[in-house]
Formats: sequence, structure tokens, C-alpha cells
Amino acid sequence: MSTTTLLLIFVIYTALLFFIAFLTSRKADNKSYFTGDRKSNWFVVAYGMIGASLSGVSFMSVPGNVFNERFYYFPMLLGFILGYAVIAFLLLPLYYKMNLTSIYTYLDNRFGKYSYKTGASFFIISRLLGAALRTFLVVYVLYYFVLQSMGVPFWVAAALFVVIAILYTMKGGVKTIVWTDTLQTTFMIVAVILSVYFICSEMHWSFGDMFRNVHSSSFSDLWDTNVAHATNWWKRFLSGVFVPIAMTGLDQAMMQKSLSCKNIGESQKNVMTSVLMMIPMNLLFLTLGAVLALFIQSNPDIMAIIPHTATGGLEADKIFPTVAFHLKPIVGIVFFVGLISAAYPTCANAITSLTTSTSIDIVGMDKRNWDDDKKKKVRFGITSVIAVLFVILIILFDIFKNDAVINMVYEVASYTYGPLLGLFMFGILTKFNIRDKAVPFVCISAPVVCYLIESYVFKFGFALIIVCSLLTFLGLLLFVRGKSGNTGPLPKRD
Repeated sequence: MSTTTLLLIFVIYTALLFFIAFLTSRKADNKSYFTGDRKSNWFVVAYGMIGASLSGVSFMSVPGNVFNERFYYFPMLLGFILGYAVIAFLLLPLYYKMNLTSIYTYLDNRFGKYSYKTGASFFIISRLLGAALRTFLVVYVLYYFVLQSMGVPFWVAAALFVVIAILYTMKGGVKTIVWTDTLQTTFMIVAVILSVYFICSEMHWSFGDMFRNVHSSSFSDLWDTNVAHATNWWKRFLSGVFVPIAMTGLDQAMMQKSLSCKNIGESQKNVMTSVLMMIPMNLLFLTLGAVLALFIQSNPDIMAIIPHTATGGLEADKIFPTVAFHLKPIVGIVFFVGLISAAYPTCANAITSLTTSTSIDIVGMDKRNWDDDKKKKVRFGITSVIAVLFVILIILFDIFKNDAVINMVYEVASYTYGPLLGLFMFGILTKFNIRDKAVPFVCISAPVVCYLIESYVFKFGFALIIVCSLLTFLGLLLFVRGKSGNTGPLPKRD
């Protein structure tokens, strides 16, 4: 496929995003950037959250990983329903009651400033690593399939993508993201459906043939019953409950959009609607993965050019792009549009939420008597630093990547969101007060212990986040200093 064609598609799509950003950011001020003026339509937010939640990782890594791990991702989807219910009916009422801009302000009211700064810092580290990892996957494809032949260095491709994401959200913030996410979710869904159609056409399958062939193949196996495997079904199901609580309910990027809805009822409808739409979307990704697996099995020439992992499997993240770019040009174009549609929300949402958390939680912008121009200058400086860190991390991931990115994302989340989950759950579910200054040490110790257990004792797989949060919860019990009369928000403590 022509590199010029792909580059032109990239430019046109990016121009469309800037046009939407222009329409949505008119009359936007510093408050609009952080909260969207709390006027976002709940269904638009819910629909857009699909694209933000799935990202380029789901678009490439979930289908590609079916070749190595079958449909073992499915039990996790079942757990999502319970996890999102906890977000809607436990966390959101708390956030709305306290009228939060940054959700980590809750920890300041409940335990004190050390807990608050610890929670915010863990989010910043978590989101920075996770979003950079997701963005890396897109930059990786954009570079190796488009820009490399033009002599563009990898770091330039990374910087270009990050700068574009910053520019189209620079003024409108959440207000812009809500609408660009909607556009990008639509393009991603259409791209997956068309990809399935075109690949089935290559094999002369009707949709009925596709379902029969996928169902009769081993790739559609749902349940791994071996408890020693990281893909064991109960590990995946339990992680499906806790991962969204941590990665969505305790994530400023995801909650920032939910909190931009008009009221708690609309925000709850947004969250539950998004998960009900997300499950069939993920099943579509898995079906695409099975179709890809069956296609490359029947085309050994294409399978031969896909790199293998050290364990003998195929590099999951290269299966979909390799197939797409070796079929008719229209398949490559559809894949490319779907990929950038899935990728932009990840980078833009992360930068906006990281800017919000750093501005509010670390710098304390909401407590400073600055005028709007001063706040915008500080916000721009924070965004610039985050952008540089993004580019550095993307380059490092290119050097050290050794697994399917979807697996790496959940592993990183386990170590970084796990302590955050344990800390929030301790505050919500107990009446205990704790020694605030001990919280950073507990939250750092838990992932260290988890790493040692994973390395030398037992593999938890995606359920590692549960173990990490539980160790944090138990560690906090060691520093209890009495009970309060109520759970949830408490008077601030020293």
C-alpha cells in the first residue's frame, strides 16, 4: 500500500479532530478544561468511553492475542459488569456528594495530605505508564508501516503523535474530548466490522460460515481451567471485577468525563450503558481475532513473516497489521483508520487527566489565588512536561517490549492501581483512621511484595491487582489509630 495514501489519511483524520476541537472549545475557560462545565450529555459520554476504554491496545492486541490465548479474555468481560456496578453505585455517589474536580481529593478529606498526595502520585504514575504503553503501540505501527520508509526517526514519530493530541485538546479539555471520543468510537467500530467482512471475503466465507468455523475451532475456547495458568478463568473473572474499579472508577481520566455529566443519575446511566456496549464490542474483537488466526493458518506465507516470541507463539501485536497490509489496499486503509481512531483518545485523555491531577492535586491550583491567564500558563507548562515524559516512555517501550501490549498494560496496572484500589476501599469500607504518614510506605511496599511473589512463588495473571490491593488494605490495618463515627469523607487529619 502507498505510504503517501496512509499519510494523507492520517492528515485528513487529524484535521477532522481539529475542526471538532474548534467547534467545542469556543468560549471555553479554565473550568471548562477540567469539568466540561458539567453539561455533557450522558449517552454521548457513555458511547465515547468505549473508544477511550478499548484504545489501540484492544484494537490490535486483543484480536492478535487470540492466536496465543484463545477466547480466555472472555471471563474478564463478565466480571466487568460487577466492576462497573461498583463504580456507578458506590464511587460516583461519593464523588458527586463531595463535588470533586479531582477524585483524589477524597483521600485528603478521609485520611490527610500524605494519603492524598500518595493516591494522586500513584494515579499519575499509573496513567503515564499505561497510556504511554497504549500510545506506543499505535506509534509503533504508524512508524514501521508508514514513516520508516520516509527516513523519519522513531522519536520524531512519537513526538508528532503526542503533540497532535495535546494541540487538539489544549483549549477545550474535557469538553472537546467528550465529542472527539464519540467520533473515534464510531470509526473504530466500523473498522472492526469491515475488517471482519473483508478477511472473510478473502476466504470466501459468508457470515454464517464465519460463525461455524470460529465456533468449531480451538480458538473459541472460553474457559482455561488450569489454576496454574495466568489465563485461568476464575483469575480472569475476578480481575474483570476489580480492574475496572481501579482503572476506570479510580482513574481521573475516565471519571473526569463521567463527572462532567449534568447530575449523578445521568452519570450512573453513562457508566452502566458504557459497560453494556463494551462487552459486545470486545466480543467483536475476539471474533476478529479468531478470523485472523484461521486466516493465517490457511496462509502459511503470511504466517511466516510474522515474528515469533521466545516461547514459540506469534507476536500478537503484529498479526492484525501484517494481515491488513498484505491484503487489498482497502483492508489496510480500514485497519489504519480504526487504529488511529482507537489511539487518539488514549493519548488525549491521558494528557488531559494527568494535567488535571497534577494541577489540582500536586500544584494545588484550585487553592491558589491566580487569575485565569496565570492558571493557563501553569497548565501549559505541566502539559509540556507530561508530553516530554510520554515521548521518553514510548521510546523506552520500543526498546524493551517483550509481550503482547494488552498483557503488559494489565501487569503495569496491577502494580500501580492495586495500591490505589486498596487505599480507596479501606477508606470507603471501614471506619478506621490511620497514621497518615505511613500510607506512602504501605502503598510502595505492596507492589514490591507482589513482584517477589510473582517472580518466585505463584503467577496470579490479571488477578495480581486483587492481591496488590489486598496487601495494601492489610498493610493499612497495621497503622490504625482508632475509629471514626462514619465511613466516607471525614474531617481532615494531620
